[in-house]
Amino acid sequence: MKKSDSGNVFTVRKKILLFSKLMGVLLVVSYIIFTRLPFGADLSFVIWLAFVVILICVIDLWMARFISRPVSELNDAARSMADLDFSRPCKVAGRDEWGELSHSLNVMAKRLQEAFSKLEQANRLLERDVEQKKRLLAERKELTDSLSHEMKTPLGVIRAYAEGLQDETDEAKRRKYEQVILAETERMNNLITTLLDLSALESGATQLHPERFDFVEFLETVAGRLLLNTPDAVFGLQYELPEQPVYVHTDRGRMEQVLNNLIVNAKRNVRPGGILKLSLKVKDGMLHFSVYNEGQPIPQETLSKIWTKFYRNRHTTYSGSGLGLAIVAQILSMQHFQYGAANRPGGVIFYFSLPIVT
Repeated sequence: MKKSDSGNVFTVRKKILLFSKLMGVLLVVSYIIFTRLPFGADLSFVIWLAFVVILICVIDLWMARFISRPVSELNDAARSMADLDFSRPCKVAGRDEWGELSHSLNVMAKRLQEAFSKLEQANRLLERDVEQKKRLLAERKELTDSLSHEMKTPLGVIRAYAEGLQDETDEAKRRKYEQVILAETERMNNLITTLLDLSALESGATQLHPERFDFVEFLETVAGRLLLNTPDAVFGLQYELPEQPVYVHTDRGRMEQVLNNLIVNAKRNVRPGGILKLSLKVKDGMLHFSVYNEGQPIPQETLSKIWTKFYRNRHTTYSGSGLGLAIVAQILSMQHFQYGAANRPGGVIFYFSLPIVT
């Protein structure tokens, strides 16, 4: 609906009409006055002409102030908005059309800026969604490729022994073949379960559930199950633990996975007759765990690779899936716990630290 200006005496059109009428009256009145001055006709005309020139200059200044300058500022503001630059609001003020147009341009610029901000936010969310989908597709492909690669060996063994089982008549050999097939089947099952668990941790599908518990007693329980009840152990066990309880706040089940993998890794790599040592130390509000095993050191150039999925050090006798240390790294990284591995004189040490709670 068009806004009427009949009640507004400050419109540009009315200002121009009023000013032009005023100028006309001034010209007529001034001419009458100057022709009646006690001078000659020529001198009176010259004086009146000078007055007209001055009047024209005043009109020009008035036009520049009330018409040309606002139009120029409005044009500059509109050009900036056309270039999507909303940082320069129009500063023309007043109750006439220029002021209303300036206000309308500023309101439009504000709304456009808000719309562009919302659009940019929506684009960022869309980009994150696209990146997430790409990452999920990449993880799915990696999972499929990893499974395909790791399944080749056990499937080949199962097929070979299954074919041998069909033609074998010796009962003892048949039982041996069956045991190998069952062992490889269990190996595949463990591999799939572990890899799916690691993928769930990496993608954020699995969340941690922290709780407060005594880590000293917790370590004694886990280590006792893995080390003390081993009748065929060919290594010496040492440990250094605090005498008093030390409480932490972390996911108990996941930290049991961490200890299991690190202790089993040390147990399988300790040299015959060597030392396996567990240590817990309290320092500066942190609890520092380490497990040391005497044995062959890890080549320095591969120390950073041992936390990678399916990495196996060919210089060790460890024959696991190559996922244990990757799970350890993922669980500790999710909680921002420092961890690492290093060669020590005569062996290798794995360690991590976590904060103590009261």
